[in-house]
Amino acid sequence: MTNFHLPRSTLFMLVSALMGRERMLEAYDHAIREGYRFYSYGDASLLLPDAVQRI
Repeated sequence: MTNFHLPRSTLFMLVSALMGRERMLEAYDHAIREGYRFYSYGDASLLLPDAVQRI
């Protein structure tokens, strides 16, 4: 579980390393369209790799 970090931050790069850059950009596009909040006290996301989602 992680917050929505600024898209060009090193924290975004860390999350992208786990989940893939394209997938995270899609998630961020959704978050922006829906008005999610960024930074430390913003909305959070639960990130599950594909292998875990199939269980």
